[in-house]
Amino acid sequence: MSVGELYIVATPIGNLQDVTLRALDVLKEVDCIAAEDTRHSRKLLNHFGIDKPMLSVHEHNEKQRAGEVIKKLSCGQSLALISDAGTPLISDPGYQLVKAVTSAGYVVRPIPGVCAAIAGLSVSGLATDRFHFEGFLPQKSGNRLEHLRLLSQEVSTLVFYEAPHRIEAFCSQLISCFGEEREAVFARELTKSFETINYGNLSEQMAWLKSDANQQRGEFVVMIEGYKQPESGEGLDVSAIQLMDLLLQDLPPNRASQIAAKFFGKKKKVFYDYALTKKS
Repeated sequence: MSVGELYIVATPIGNLQDVTLRALDVLKEVDCIAAEDTRHSRKLLNHFGIDKPMLSVHEHNEKQRAGEVIKKLSCGQSLALISDAGTPLISDPGYQLVKAVTSAGYVVRPIPGVCAAIAGLSVSGLATDRFHFEGFLPQKSGNRLEHLRLLSQEVSTLVFYEAPHRIEAFCSQLISCFGEEREAVFARELTKSFETINYGNLSEQMAWLKSDANQQRGEFVVMIEGYKQPESGEGLDVSAIQLMDLLLQDLPPNRASQIAAKFFGKKKKVFYDYALTKKS
């Protein structure tokens, strides 16, 4: 290990066996460990028998702490930055610290490991060649809806983080902006004892959340299929299109699609996609 360097160290998000050997080596060798919540991280360090001086670095003191970290680096000390769980800076504080340290001419090295977003994507079955990471959206409902509407035609897979007490309301907002037929994967408590990964469209996800209050516990990674431009009337003959046009004069897209699908014996999705083209 070189002196005067800052290491960005990923830590487990639940299962402690997910820590890497390199991460443990670095945490044992650095002179000081900067942590988002020192009391929380102390439990992790104690588990692995690591006893090092700690420095709190969180969103409210990050700029101030940057100066202290740079001073330690200038004295030849090496430091590690960890978050409460997972990879630092990913929906967590740290980027201001890293920017200040690199601007001051010091080396910052990544020690890769667990990231909830990547773990969720790897089992989602959704397209992963391109994805759009959003993390936690703004807490105010109006701001969240406005942001989701801007994302409604994003073609890449969308990845969100969400807290348990907001997950049902969040699912409702997703349905409002993306439609209930959009495919989604809800992953909760990844790597922990009650890890659950649920597949289905947004309507099915809402039903799942409401069916069992236990499914609303734990931190969520929510992944949404990217927007696919439907071809107007694809798979529909003239009579089906005429019926849909008539129904859409008085009914919302979901209800109109249900009626038309039942009448013609086709999948609801083809009617719903047509309804979306009419709305746009």
